[in-house]
Amino acid sequence: MGLLTGLLTLPLAPVRGTIWIAEQIAAEAERELRGEAPRRRLLEAERRLELGVISLEEYEAIEEEVLDVLEQDEEWQRWPS
Repeated sequence: MGLLTGLLTLPLAPVRGTIWIAEQIAAEAERELRGEAPRRRLLEAERRLELGVISLEEYEAIEEEVLDVLEQDEEWQRWPS
């Protein structure tokens, strides 16, 4: 960015900064949500299995779904930013 372009777009700096911050917050929220929600779901399914609310087959289906989600998340994190 040249000096003239920098000076002309200076009034937009707060907007660009706000957009950047919003993008960073959204990315962090997505990382946290992808990491904790599947694990929480698996713990809840395990508890329900122990209480006899769901069958072993239902638990195994939930477990497989959660493991698939976690595996996809790991692959997604390996991609370069």
